[in-house]
Amino acid sequence: MEIVYGIKNFIWGIPLIMLILGTGVLFSILTKGFQFRYLWLIIKTTFSKDKFAKGSNILTPSQAISIAIGAAVGVGNIGGVATAIAIGGPGALFWLWLASLMGMIIKMAEVTLAVYYRKTDENGEKYGGPTYYIERGLGEDLGFKFWKPIAILFALGFSITAFITVGNYNTADAIASTFNIPILIPSAIYACTVLIFTIRGISGLGKIASKLVPFMCIFYVTVGLIIIIQNINILPNVLASVFNNAFSGTSAVGGFAGVAMAQSIRIGFARAVYSNEAGWGTSPMIHSTGNTSHPIRQGMLGAFEVFADTMIVCSITALVILVTGKWTSGVTGSALTLNAFETLLGKNGRIFLSGCIFLLGVTTASGWYSYFEILLRYFLPENSKFKNFILKYFKYFNPLPGFFMVLYIVIAGRPSSDIWVFADIATGFPTFINVGVVLLLSSKFLALFKDYKARYMNIGTLDPDFDIFYEDKLKKNNILEKNKIL
Repeated sequence: MEIVYGIKNFIWGIPLIMLILGTGVLFSILTKGFQFRYLWLIIKTTFSKDKFAKGSNILTPSQAISIAIGAAVGVGNIGGVATAIAIGGPGALFWLWLASLMGMIIKMAEVTLAVYYRKTDENGEKYGGPTYYIERGLGEDLGFKFWKPIAILFALGFSITAFITVGNYNTADAIASTFNIPILIPSAIYACTVLIFTIRGISGLGKIASKLVPFMCIFYVTVGLIIIIQNINILPNVLASVFNNAFSGTSAVGGFAGVAMAQSIRIGFARAVYSNEAGWGTSPMIHSTGNTSHPIRQGMLGAFEVFADTMIVCSITALVILVTGKWTSGVTGSALTLNAFETLLGKNGRIFLSGCIFLLGVTTASGWYSYFEILLRYFLPENSKFKNFILKYFKYFNPLPGFFMVLYIVIAGRPSSDIWVFADIATGFPTFINVGVVLLLSSKFLALFKDYKARYMNIGTLDPDFDIFYEDKLKKNNILEKNKIL
């Protein structure tokens, strides 16, 4: 495992952290801090109906963001944040906050690009994501000849997550620790439930997520706030430790051995990306299927997704663990979060919360199924029996790797912290590629941003010839070419 830890530390070293932070700072400057100055507009847009959307698509914007938030809010918020605090100390929360504030504008940019460059398939359904804007943005718009290797490398890195997944383990661990049963039992139940959720495909998943996700998030946040309010006298000291330890470092695991600032930064950024997925290239895939009037509008939903996931849900998890003092117990993962919440809920409440964690885990895995399906649709040939065969049976394969990961951890007797090392590797590689591509396509994002402000916010001058979607631009060019020939 020393080699694996070395790979993880290399991937989540200074280059990737500086790329994420630098891109977030650059976009924040170029948009004049849009995610801060117009946070209320982002929230309002998320919860309002798009009156200007035309036609139909697989999902409504609200269904798209429900799947995206459902895929993000899960083990990363519960088990991942708990592990970050236990290993990186309270200071890890500060770096998680910083990564998420920069991540809001990065997510807005990647979702915007995914919607702009999306492609209509043979069934009239729209799909997009990093591979699409690598091909159409880098390849066609910028004329970069070597876009194919970049798209393949992203897809290969992203596909690692299909085999190295922590969702099943952390959810099953929470259930097993609550009911004192072997972890393989809830692991198998979890895998079967994921199959049930995904059997109807992306459209069916959207209907389930739009009903389940808001309820689960509201319940989790409400209970967490009650615990924090009960310990309000401790909160000022907790917040002070978050800021102080961000630049010194303190670890609960390992006998309070001091954790270097670099470790606190690394784990804070890694858990932020794993939780809110900003820069990872995941949720742009599902956002691209939403029926929206403008790419920037859907991009704002992506920004809210990061805000809700990290600044609200992750913060609640971390603060509950810190104010209850459970972070010094030596426990990590979902079990640590459950122990902290049990201080208010008691044993019966812990059982109920375990059920909530189970559903959060299932919606996360289900959302990830939609990402893999969209990626498969990109690489598989259109109108082929092979494509239909793969898409039909992939949903049956999808839950198995998570169960096998649990089986490996149990048989090999590995500590639960090992599984997060694999998760960090699976996260870092595609994130590096995706954020780099988004940075290269920044001019298109900014052009769309300028158009949206002029079109809907009355800021600047509207260009009536500006194409809101790439396919509109292609259609216009085709018409011009035909007219030239005639």
